Amino acid sequence: MSEPGKDVQTGVQTGVGTGGERGWSLSARAEGEGVRLELGLPDLGGRPVTAILSLDRTEARAFARALLAAAGDATERTFVGPHET
Repeated sequence: MSEPGKDVQTGVQTGVGTGGERGWSLSARAEGEGVRLELGLPDLGGRPVTAILSLDRTEARAFARALLAAAGDATERTFVGPHET
């Protein structure tokens, strides 16, 4: 966990491209009473794009919950359990 007010950055290697280019970047930092999220996509329709979200605490918590739910749903659909007999 990072210290309050410090940037937290994460990314993922896409495995596509040369030299293990980062497929996307995500940074978050405290901004006033909320958080500023920046999502960078290196190639969207042939151009780089950065989405910036400035959220208050309530919005940030709701956004985090939605991301966790989406990740959980995707995981459940990807890793299917054993078939019932």
